[in-house]
Amino acid sequence: MTFPKPLNFDHQATTPVNERVLSEMLPYFTEKNGNPHSSDHIIGWQSSGAVDDAARKIALMIGADQDEIVFTAGASEANNLALLGLAKHAAHGPRNRILVSAIEHKCVLEVSRVLSEQYGYKIDYIPVDNKGRIPEDAFSALLDETVLAVSIMAVNNEIGTIQDIEALSKAARHAGAIFHCDAAQAPLAMNISTLARRTDLLSLSAHKMYGPQGIGALYIRRDLHDQIEPLIYGGGQQNGLRSGTVPVALCVGMGAAAELICEADSTGARNLLRERRDNFARKVLRLNPDFHINGPSSSSRHPGNANICFRGYSAGEMLNAFQPRLAASSGSACTTGTPELSHVLRAIGLSGDDSESSIRFSLGFGTSEQDIDAATGIVEETLTSLSTELADTA
Repeated sequence: MTFPKPLNFDHQATTPVNERVLSEMLPYFTEKNGNPHSSDHIIGWQSSGAVDDAARKIALMIGADQDEIVFTAGASEANNLALLGLAKHAAHGPRNRILVSAIEHKCVLEVSRVLSEQYGYKIDYIPVDNKGRIPEDAFSALLDETVLAVSIMAVNNEIGTIQDIEALSKAARHAGAIFHCDAAQAPLAMNISTLARRTDLLSLSAHKMYGPQGIGALYIRRDLHDQIEPLIYGGGQQNGLRSGTVPVALCVGMGAAAELICEADSTGARNLLRERRDNFARKVLRLNPDFHINGPSSSSRHPGNANICFRGYSAGEMLNAFQPRLAASSGSACTTGTPELSHVLRAIGLSGDDSESSIRFSLGFGTSEQDIDAATGIVEETLTSLSTELADTA
């Protein structure tokens, strides 16, 4: 049995690899397949040069230097290296508190749990308002000379909230804390050309910005290199911060994706994406006056994100009914399948019922007006079908 190609409204889970990115990667799977750490011959030198060039492009995207980029297997590993690496090195020191926002990615929350249970750190969760924003006064009240690090994501992966990283990092640094930012969702949502200057540690993921899966990077401010304990030991690659042979083709792909973001009319692309997202949201909300958007206003969120509460309906039943025509999600792809309510929706004050009725739709740069009309039609058909079933069983 064959099915039509589904409409992809789950771009925050992963983006397709851009064709130019793929074309730049392909030679490094075949004729340019040298080990970049082989230092005795031309093939190794060429591969090493390709990795260095990729790091340079990523550094340029965020306003850093090439030697401040460490390649990882993705943003989850980058987040682990940043927080575990820093905290393990500073264990038993005078700064024994770590501040983490209440709506961080699950991997950051899990690292925080490990740091509390295994290393004795006190974890304080920074509250957010009903739009997912961190109130600066509440944040400042948590800062003092005992705080080692602060971890706040630039753009939320479920409700799309864009934080004021400049103001938050300024407050953290003023208190002497190290500022870590999970910026996996940021490249498509905002201008990040100076983000490295506002952070000390910054995590990125290639597959969130039209690059390949399986590769990410951690920006580590140069003077912090000796304060990060590695998670992976071995041959001492990447200045000893992350041993192991780096995957050249994937590094090249991430570099190419970063270069595209720097070259393209990113502002124009984001504005168009925002217009199409708003159009989709308007059409869906017209279907029922009880439906509403979770999170901040259009201008303060990821331009492709529409997290919608279908009050009175089950998100799980709707997502099942969408198949195989429409792909969306009930939250982060990293927590899909877990029998618990979204911690992000709970943190912004949604009830259990409204959380269970919420679906994240995330559009991409390739989402067309025709896709929006088709997706809205599928949503409407699904709601009509589910309403009929409820009426029949009443």
